[in-house]
Amino acid sequence: MLKVGIGQDSHRFATPGKEEKKLIIGGVVFEGYPPFLSNSDGDVVLHAITNAISGITGKNILGDIADRMCEEGIKDSKEYVKVALSYLKNYKIVHVSISIEGKMPKISPHIDEMKKNIAKLLNIDKKNIGITATSGEELTPFGKGEGVQAIVIITALEEK
Repeated sequence: MLKVGIGQDSHRFATPGKEEKKLIIGGVVFEGYPPFLSNSDGDVVLHAITNAISGITGKNILGDIADRMCEEGIKDSKEYVKVALSYLKNYKIVHVSISIEGKMPKISPHIDEMKKNIAKLLNIDKKNIGITATSGEELTPFGKGEGVQAIVIITALEEK
């Protein structure tokens, strides 16, 4: 059996100089940009991946579970993905499609590094990960540079 999950996440940028964190997207640190305003590291791509896995398993991770993890000091979004994967049981992720919208930062130069990070985390080949990015043409808050949005579709196949 084949299952498909869709996940979305977005975060607003923090006021420059007000946050001590780094801007992280897809497990990649983007130097010279304000971080996201969030309880965790705010990695919108990893949060959207977590939500897409939740769409397959039916177990909501972001919210109650991730909030408790944040309170315990676990703010690395990779850890939320790992928890989501623990509920995947008899399914293997076979493809991930990621769409990122934001005026900044420039995503394209970092796509290969993001794919490597995500492939390692999900235990799939990076050739099975597609990442696209758009500036948003100033049509949305993301396109106006107020934050970044990620939409992820994950395809998983039941292992027998």
